[in-house]
Amino acid sequence: MRVYPAIDLMSGKAVRLYKGKKESVKVYGDPVEIAKDFAKLLDKIHVVDLDGAFEGKPKNLDIVRGIIEETGLKIQVGGGFRDYESIAKAYSIGVENVIIGTKAFDLGFLEKVTQDFGGITVSLDARGGRIAVKGWEEESSISVEEAYEMLRKYVNRFIYTAIEKDGTLTGIEKIERFWGREEFIYAGGVSSVEDILKLKEIGFSGAIVGKALYEEKISLEEILEVL
Repeated sequence: MRVYPAIDLMSGKAVRLYKGKKESVKVYGDPVEIAKDFAKLLDKIHVVDLDGAFEGKPKNLDIVRGIIEETGLKIQVGGGFRDYESIAKAYSIGVENVIIGTKAFDLGFLEKVTQDFGGITVSLDARGGRIAVKGWEEESSISVEEAYEMLRKYVNRFIYTAIEKDGTLTGIEKIERFWGREEFIYAGGVSSVEDILKLKEIGFSGAIVGKALYEEKISLEEILEVL
């Protein structure tokens, strides 16, 4: 079980949203400085380019490059990766995993990028059991389980995001394991050591923690000690 501290980027700053809504933004400061703190304790973090997610093309890759160069951290990054060039650029600056959400359901595209790049990760972003796309602003009719079955032949690394829990500090969503042996990482509402242990028990291989760290509800030291 791994923990991935999250840095969400908007207009060059580290921010958090409430349930993914862009009008509910709270700014936390310089992403590179925040990453330096994380780098004291672990070697990989989760980064989301929120401008990219809303606009359909990554907008903060220079900051991602800066984080890699300044800290040496490994990075998984998502947010607006809907064309081949954007994905290629992210890998060229040293990102370890590119996360695809909206565009994962274009199976021809997914097949192509998974053939050409290693570590492609699919984010299953769910609201009420259904997949949400385009910066979570649109809902599809596809259930999470259907999406997983459709995509598992292309990738073996997934993130499950509980949108209604994201940025709420209210604890994790009730969820039962529906996946096989793939790497499965949980995001959304993680706010205590108990949440982390519950996720481990369910069978998640990792957990993304964001707002709870920024609001000091939980510390990385505590989490790592327990794990």
